[in-house]
Amino acid sequence: MGKDSKSSVRTGPAKYFYLFFGFLFTAVGLVGIAVPGLPTTVFMILATSCFAKSSPRFERWILELPLVGAMVQDYRSGLGMPRRAKAIAIFMMALAVALSISFAITRLSIQLLVGAVGAVGVWYVGVRVPTREKILLERDAQEH
Repeated sequence: MGKDSKSSVRTGPAKYFYLFFGFLFTAVGLVGIAVPGLPTTVFMILATSCFAKSSPRFERWILELPLVGAMVQDYRSGLGMPRRAKAIAIFMMALAVALSISFAITRLSIQLLVGAVGAVGVWYVGVRVPTREKILLERDAQEH
């Protein structure tokens, strides 16, 4: 039986590929709730995207989670992140990278790599991820 043309749910091996990564991203996102510097929402967005292609039931489950579900829905609708959440995310990423480089990593090459990856993460959240309040103001201005 073929895939419905309106459905984005995959079949066969692709379905299990997306299902596996959906659960993997969900697990990392849940760990991110307790581990400072490890983002939660980003991994839940990735998990939801994977579940949209493999399991509508698990996609709905994430979208209905308190707090996380609302943030994933905001991202999907183009609202990005609230300003305060962006500031906290940037601060936590920078702190985690700084602490890792200063206390946990001794090899210079690894310190440079972690610093570069951290800088890309900070740049991406700060510049590329839309700010919810700014998007809402722009939408409001277009309506009036």
